[in-house]
Amino acid sequence: MAIQANFSDASASSVDASEVAKFSKLSEEWWDPRGKMAPLHKINPLRLTYIRDAACRKFDRNVRSLNCLSGLRMLDIGCGAGLLCEPFTRLGAQVIGIDPSATNIAAAKLHAEKGHLSIDYRCTTIEDMDKRERFDIVLAMEVVEHVVDVGAFLDRCASMLKPGGLMVVSTLNRNWKSFALGIVAAEYVLRWLPRGTHQWDKFVTPDELAHHLSRSKLEITEQSGVVYNPLGDRWTLSSDMDVNYMVVAEEV
Repeated sequence: MAIQANFSDASASSVDASEVAKFSKLSEEWWDPRGKMAPLHKINPLRLTYIRDAACRKFDRNVRSLNCLSGLRMLDIGCGAGLLCEPFTRLGAQVIGIDPSATNIAAAKLHAEKGHLSIDYRCTTIEDMDKRERFDIVLAMEVVEHVVDVGAFLDRCASMLKPGGLMVVSTLNRNWKSFALGIVAAEYVLRWLPRGTHQWDKFVTPDELAHHLSRSKLEITEQSGVVYNPLGDRWTLSSDMDVNYMVVAEEV
């Protein structure tokens, strides 16, 4: 049964009205494509398509089907307010979204409730999850560059996969180009992100990521760079993995 917050029934909830207002505002900010989360909304369609297509190839599904992920259990680590969880739920997946931020989870639950979506949101970390749980798909999108120990984190993620499952990771490469574009341009010039969002020394090169995944008995089967096209004002897949990139990993 999905964990859902019921903020509408005051008699059945001890949530303060001011807290409801705060979470509602946060939910609106997360889901406003022209607000603070605009960069995430702009890149989200590309992420969704990349993950959906990889899952359909892996599990032999029809990518054109509106229910193409039916029956698949998916874990979204660092889910925020559910920008990936909701569309994948609509595609039929049983989605569990986790995030260590209680306010993010509250905003996610509220938005899912408004959309009548059953999503299992949990305020927790991958390390604190029940080790017996298993998933067909594990997502770690823009997460590994924020963890303390990349190897330990990815090993824990890999342990959550069912036999034959797949993992999708997106992160930033570590070089001077990624410093210039991923930090200086994104945080200080264009102000897409708050200053201090990223630490360049915590970025992960594709070789490092492949090494960590191989130690967790996962092999990268697909990889692609993600680049911004200012003329089209959109993100596209590319062979250029110098800054942003995504990979699909499966059991060796």
